[in-house]
Amino acid sequence: MVTMSGGSPAWVAGIAIIVAGPPGKLYPPAMPGPGAFHVRQPAGSHFRGPGGRQPLREPLGGAMGTPRPFRFGLLTERCHSADSLIAQARRAEELGYATFLLRDHFTPYFFGDQLAPLAALATAASVTRTLRVGTLVLGNDYRHPVILAKEAATLDLLSGGRLELGLGAGWLQAEYEQAGLPFDPPGVRIGRLAEAIAVLKGLFAAGPLTFSGRHYRITGLNGFPKPLQQPHPPILIGAGSKRMLTLAGREADTVGILTTATRTGTLVDDSSERLAEAVEEKVGWVRDGAAERFPDVELSLVVSVTITDDGPGAVEDLIRQRGWTGVAPAQVVEMPSIFIGPVAEVVETMEARRERFGFSYYVVPDRLLEAFSPVVARLTGR
Repeated sequence: MVTMSGGSPAWVAGIAIIVAGPPGKLYPPAMPGPGAFHVRQPAGSHFRGPGGRQPLREPLGGAMGTPRPFRFGLLTERCHSADSLIAQARRAEELGYATFLLRDHFTPYFFGDQLAPLAALATAASVTRTLRVGTLVLGNDYRHPVILAKEAATLDLLSGGRLELGLGAGWLQAEYEQAGLPFDPPGVRIGRLAEAIAVLKGLFAAGPLTFSGRHYRITGLNGFPKPLQQPHPPILIGAGSKRMLTLAGREADTVGILTTATRTGTLVDDSSERLAEAVEEKVGWVRDGAAERFPDVELSLVVSVTITDDGPGAVEDLIRQRGWTGVAPAQVVEMPSIFIGPVAEVVETMEARRERFGFSYYVVPDRLLEAFSPVVARLTGR
């Protein structure tokens, strides 16, 4: 049961959900279902930041089909000191990147050693003025949502309302095992994430929260501080499976669609996950979850970009480096997460893919900080 001041319970699969709002006003779940928790905001709700009452972002497409403006994020992977982190954050802001992002891992598998994300992002925010900071993504099982709510709200408050909270269900089995954490089946981890999102939204809202679910129980707890962005900082959910993408569509402001396979508890660079038709299906799952709010959901990808005048040669090199078999160069060129060619061609391709798939928020690793910046300069805000 989720209860907050000023409401009466709405029952979903035997679980009561009450959402904060004006006294006596109830916002029911959008998609009732077993184990589903949804804190829904009023129609036309806004995120309030330091500039006053403003929409979170432009919608995917307005009444006239206006596309959502492009923005770009930098995923830092190589900063291991205060000096390097500060320099990279400042340079990202200078070049026009919208977000400065960190992963959430405590083992070096696949991505190398990482700084702790929330403390590092606080440092980045303290040395920049407009750059937004975000997690891509936090493993839900690594922090209790009550603890995370306090940390996230504090970071949002102290950064002047610049936090974007990326969440995931957790996937790296070896990391769980080394830390002595139970690696539950996917359905359990996803159900736990769904509950955590309800707890986070509840603690970010006005009034005390009481919540009773399968995984978390909160009794009369009033979150402090409240985040500067209201009703909560933008939430991104990273997802690749049907169940996760449906949840993301229902709950997230931004959906980061995965084009790698993690269902086996490790990272598999399966070329079939990247094919245009596979990504199109994933966007469809987000649409199913979002229903009528789909135009308000931002779609994002972490992308591989090669700026070159030798596109065909670069495609062959990529296939060889990734060890892909059974995939033709023409299919690689059409992969939504792959961009190869000169800057002008990459720009044109991104515009075409926004039209087809809806992607407007692209994230690149920090090794591309400088090489990708001409694309950022040409497309940001367009």
